[in-house]
Amino acid sequence: MEANRTTLASIDDYIAAARPEVQPILERIRDTIRQAAPAAEEKISYQMPAFALDGALVYFAAFKNHIGFYPPVRDEKLRAETSAYAGEKGNLRFPLDKPIPYALISKLVKTRVRENRERADARKKKQ
Repeated sequence: MEANRTTLASIDDYIAAARPEVQPILERIRDTIRQAAPAAEEKISYQMPAFALDGALVYFAAFKNHIGFYPPVRDEKLRAETSAYAGEKGNLRFPLDKPIPYALISKLVKTRVRENRERADARKKKQ
């Protein structure tokens, strides 16, 4: 994102600082995540919008030509579904000149919620 992200305190600030043509996409991604994980906490982390629930769920960010989406994809079926968007280091890149796969984003977030809850439950059982 071209804006100075060091001063952003909220996802609202992040979206407001984005290019006007990207703002509706960012807002819809945010809404998609909220619907998939209504109990998740919104925050800015690593200067990006982030959601957390029993640990980090997902991050996203606007770039010149794409939206970066950062969910660790561990599920093999989902890995196949996301392969067209795979970037380096496990991130996903949704090109701005193509439709954003909101249904896939929802599926990824729901999977991350399940994974995080399973890990949290396993930690509780160990204690």
